[in-house]
Amino acid sequence: MEIILLQDVENLGDKHEVVTVKDGYGRNYLIPQKMGIIANRSNMARLAELKKQEEAREAKMISTYQEIADQLKATVIRIGAKAGTTGKIFGSVTNVQLAQAIKDQLGIEIERKKIEVPEEVKELGSYSADLHLHKEVEAKVNFEVVAE
Repeated sequence: MEIILLQDVENLGDKHEVVTVKDGYGRNYLIPQKMGIIANRSNMARLAELKKQEEAREAKMISTYQEIADQLKATVIRIGAKAGTTGKIFGSVTNVQLAQAIKDQLGIEIERKKIEVPEEVKELGSYSADLHLHKEVEAKVNFEVVAE
C-alpha cells in the first residue's frame, strides 16, 4: 500500500513523501492518526499543490530559523539544578529543561524533539546541544548547568 505522509514519521519518511507500507500499518495506524493518506490519483494532485504552498512557506521560515540559530549561538543558556557538594546533580538535565530554559531566557519557543543533547548531563559545567530547527538549518547551543 502506498501512503502519502502528512507529517514526519520516524524510521519511515518525511512529510509529503510517498512510501510503501504494509496494508495493516497504513489502514490501522497511519491513516487514523492523520499521519498519512492513500496515494491515489486525486491525492497525488493534492500533494503537488500542498508542496507548492509548503515550499513558499518554508522559504520564509528558513530566514527566521537562521536568525534564531544565530541568536542561540551567541548566548549561553543557564540551567539551575540541585547539586551535591561534589558537583553531581540530582537526576540529569534533559532536552525538556533546555527547551524551557531557552523559552524563559530568550523568549524563543523550540520543540523539545528538535533538541538533541549528545551526552548525559549529570554534573555541573558547560555543555552543548544540537538543534535541528529545519532540514537546512541546524545550530549548536551552549548551556551551563549551575547549582541552584
